[in-house]
Amino acid sequence: MHDYIKKILGARVYDVAVESPLDAMPRLSQRLGARVLLKREDLQPVFSFKIRGAYNKMAGLDADALTRGVICASAGNHAQGVALAAARLGVPAVIVMPRTTPAIKVEGVKSRGGQVVLHGDAFDEAYAHAKGLEAEQGLTFIHPYDDPDVIAGQGTIGLEILRQHGAPIEAVFVPIGGGGLAAGVATFIKFMRPETRVIGVEPADAASMKAAIEAGERVMLDTVGLFADGVAVRQAGEETFRLCREHLDEVITVDTDAICAAVKDVFDDTRAMSEPSGALALAGLKEYAARGSVAGTGALVAVNSGANLNFDRLRHIAERAELGERREALLAVTIPERAGSYRAFIRALGRRAITEFNYRYAPGAEAQIFVGVQLAGGRAEKEALIAELRGLGYPLVDLTDNEMAKLHVRYMVGGRVPGLTDERLLRFEFPERPGALLKFLDSLGVTWNISLFHYRNHGADHGRVLAGIQVPEAERPRFAAALAELGYEHHDETDNAAYRLFLDGQPRKVAVRADVAPAA
Repeated sequence: MHDYIKKILGARVYDVAVESPLDAMPRLSQRLGARVLLKREDLQPVFSFKIRGAYNKMAGLDADALTRGVICASAGNHAQGVALAAARLGVPAVIVMPRTTPAIKVEGVKSRGGQVVLHGDAFDEAYAHAKGLEAEQGLTFIHPYDDPDVIAGQGTIGLEILRQHGAPIEAVFVPIGGGGLAAGVATFIKFMRPETRVIGVEPADAASMKAAIEAGERVMLDTVGLFADGVAVRQAGEETFRLCREHLDEVITVDTDAICAAVKDVFDDTRAMSEPSGALALAGLKEYAARGSVAGTGALVAVNSGANLNFDRLRHIAERAELGERREALLAVTIPERAGSYRAFIRALGRRAITEFNYRYAPGAEAQIFVGVQLAGGRAEKEALIAELRGLGYPLVDLTDNEMAKLHVRYMVGGRVPGLTDERLLRFEFPERPGALLKFLDSLGVTWNISLFHYRNHGADHGRVLAGIQVPEAERPRFAAALAELGYEHHDETDNAAYRLFLDGQPRKVAVRADVAPAA
């Protein structure tokens, strides 16, 4: 331990790294009833902590090793650290990255002068290829985590946390991939403040360090999940395992929904956007608080390890964050297939905000709807809602934790209904406020049968509904008058090609561009 403390105290990181702030998270602190602080490693020049270990290792290499050039394997953040360090030191760098690496990280490496080689679908395949290139080309390998100098560089984060917060700290939460960050931080903090707990956090589908500690030896996971790509490592490092087993108090695992919820918490309190692996430690902190482990002996600190996030991933993260916070219930509810059933069910939900409502007419006495309901009281409110609906005679299935329903089924409710006549398809926009959906049903759902319904809250000021309504030809003037009286902006989509091709119960020929060849 003493050797590592000396290495950490003498680490050369500040030629390129900054001392990142330790920011308060007032909103989350109020919710959890504990003081929560966030170590902002997302503010480093490469938007992650990895620059510390990479530069510290490379700055200690002799001239001959630097002249030959360096090589590394990385899912992205270490790669950018090595590329920037190489640029500062004036040496060539080859970076082997998995093909699944987010484009923002690949571009980050290229922009800093690194030569990118894409190989394999996960870190371990990229690592094996990089080791082969090391031997072939005589390059110096810069390990992303299993190296004393890299570990020492990452350990400067622990030094900064203790210097920035002199008051008591109950626990520090660190993300774990290969374990370099956790090993460095835990070693320093346990030497300086042994009473402070240091807790590692891993995704449930990539928990290689937890598996190793439980087994008493390093193990190789068969597969790892790639959502938190920065920590998708199948086997913990040899040296990092030794240090983590000795100095970590425990390892917590969290699922994808919890990570997404933590990304949202970071944004809510700091207006910064974290990558999934960056928010991992905060997700673990919240799990620690949820199980009642907070002793109240000091602050809770989470390391936000990075912010290299592809923008298009925000769609998935935003969708799953509500589920991770238990702020949304997803239910499959059976209602009678008769006029007025919609309105009765919406009234049964009371003033609760509806986040989603999917339905497609099916011949028979019963209809199945897929409904999302916003929750303020978490799991307890969900259970109370389910009991209330069942008490009113509604059979239902709770799909809140059903992975297939969350990923796929919610977007697939629909299809054709052969023989369905007089269906008009309309797209509506209305003010996103309580009662707007019920007003819609009161105005149209009493007189005409609703045969299709899709609504999803998008967080905008206007809700958007796609509705199929059976309106016989003779009643269309009266229907038009009812639409005008309703006052909601609407568009008739009955002739829309998407409707005709995939939803229309009376499919009609749709014009196809002559220059587009049919599918084989």
